[in-house]
Amino acid sequence: MLTEYAFWFLSFVAVFSGIAVILSKNPVYSVLNLIMTFFSIAGHYFLMNAQFLAAVHIIVYAGAIMVLFLYVIMMLNLNNLETEKRSNVFKLSAVVAAGLLMTVLSGAIQTADQITLAEKTTGTAGLVENLGIALYRNYLLPFELASVLFLAAMVGAVYLSKKNLNETQA
Repeated sequence: MLTEYAFWFLSFVAVFSGIAVILSKNPVYSVLNLIMTFFSIAGHYFLMNAQFLAAVHIIVYAGAIMVLFLYVIMMLNLNNLETEKRSNVFKLSAVVAAGLLMTVLSGAIQTADQITLAEKTTGTAGLVENLGIALYRNYLLPFELASVLFLAAMVGAVYLSKKNLNETQA
């Protein structure tokens, strides 16, 4: 019963802070409302027994990406820029696209399997141990190939930055 109340509270917070992101005139308030939306979505992950995913969601999205967005917005000082006037055709097309998206999503939700949350989260569905077992047993080769690819990308980025640094100093 408590989890149902927590679900509805987190849903309320996610929907209304998402609406506040769109309707806010100040970009800094918009980013802060988006951070609130991310925290409420992480709460939903926690309710679905996916603690690791909730922690990663908070660290990556609310902790890193949104702080970067906030930093860029404050550096650009978007409050001084005037928004250009958009024609009514763009506004109408945005409303039509949003309506079509809502129709598709409501159709997908209605045809989805009606499995209850209790049936989905029995056992240890979202724990790190299961993620590690699946990652290192079933997907070891793609995981290792991705790590080699990231290592090559880091070496390439360091090489290119050193090359550009040497050209500017010469």
